Amino acid sequence: MIEDPADLDPASPARIELAPALLDRLAATRTAALRTLASGRPVYGVNTGMGNLSKVRLTEDEQRVHQRNLLLGRAVGGPPWLPPEEARAVLIGRLRTFLTGDAAVSVELVQALVALINSGEVPDIPAEGAGSAGEIIPLAHAFASLDPGPKEGIALLAGIPGATGRAALHAANAHRLVERLSAIAAGAIAVVGANRDPYRPAVGRGDAVLASELARLRELAGPEEEPRSLQAPVSFRVAGHVIAHVRRTVRQLDDAVERAFDGVTDSPAYLDGEFVGTAGFHGIDLAAHCDHLTAALAHAAEVSVARLHRLLDPAVTGLTAQLAREPGPQAGLVAVHKRAVATAHQLRRLTLPTAISTTETSNGQEDVQTFSWEAVGNLGDAIRLTRGTAACELLAVRQAFALSGRPVPPGLQELLRAVDDVVPPIAGDRPFGEDLTRLLADVLRP
Repeated sequence: MIEDPADLDPASPARIELAPALLDRLAATRTAALRTLASGRPVYGVNTGMGNLSKVRLTEDEQRVHQRNLLLGRAVGGPPWLPPEEARAVLIGRLRTFLTGDAAVSVELVQALVALINSGEVPDIPAEGAGSAGEIIPLAHAFASLDPGPKEGIALLAGIPGATGRAALHAANAHRLVERLSAIAAGAIAVVGANRDPYRPAVGRGDAVLASELARLRELAGPEEEPRSLQAPVSFRVAGHVIAHVRRTVRQLDDAVERAFDGVTDSPAYLDGEFVGTAGFHGIDLAAHCDHLTAALAHAAEVSVARLHRLLDPAVTGLTAQLAREPGPQAGLVAVHKRAVATAHQLRRLTLPTAISTTETSNGQEDVQTFSWEAVGNLGDAIRLTRGTAACELLAVRQAFALSGRPVPPGLQELLRAVDDVVPPIAGDRPFGEDLTRLLADVLRP
């Protein structure tokens, strides 16, 4: 039973039921808002047109169809559509913002939205092409099946609930991914016998996130043995700093998501008994933090790819070239590294900040955008691609342990058992893409 809007989690598949007291508060706000509308004062998008047409006052007959027309005329998107879990996150994001009361929508619309979410059926929502201040195009598709009353069409289109819901989902997936990044990096450190000096507690001074990550790597990698060299390659030595940075940026995105959900993003919003035009739809805070995490993941992926390359080098590992059982007749995992290189290159192209392009729309009424919808889309792709590079390194770590005869440290045994459950021992060349597909589906799934 949801009693507080903050209890709604876009990453949760649970059925939603709203507390009666919460619905009563929304009903009271709706009654007051309708009374305000009855005064006849101009309210943007309700008794006026939208965008550059906001100077046009609507007759009562025009107002009766206007809210539905707002949805119809803005559904200009098309494939590719969002994956079902992201489409659900958009719906939950909209519901959570409605529960603040800012949109002043009816209990009936809220209940219709809850029913849509609980049905398990999700609408087709375009993943691309939201070139406006806010995200009116994807939201028009998301809520095309709903029947809006006074002020409710514009409420369904307002703000950045879709990007916020999707960002919450991606942040939850990123938290799970970063745990795997730590374990895989620790496996690489352990299997090559890397010098543990870079992971000493004193190195984390002044940075609690880094200190915690270094402790995690020490624990997972197990007891230190005589190192193979005075210094391991940089990609091994910086593992703690790189992954700590990812952790920090995920937490910062968590905070940005909460600000977006708790703040005022509707426009017009019903605040202190009147309708107020706002600019919360701009979404720069959310877009910037999505971009930040995308860049952090791109760096983590590149470092992972570099470690993978070193794992194929006998000078670093003391093992056979390219981790082949019989180098020469067998190529080993060299092509796995090539796939990882291509994946990291694709990821790198996502790191251009999204909020650096300003293009006028609506005859100049909307003259800047942050493209937060695109920023969160890039982040979803970055998480998927980072999982791809992680799978490549994980396969190499498992093969390196198999060839070295080193015992798997206790902290890594569960992970490598999971690998063994889906990837048979590597005795020779084979279609390693099939192994990577199984790792992504069963071991590194979101």
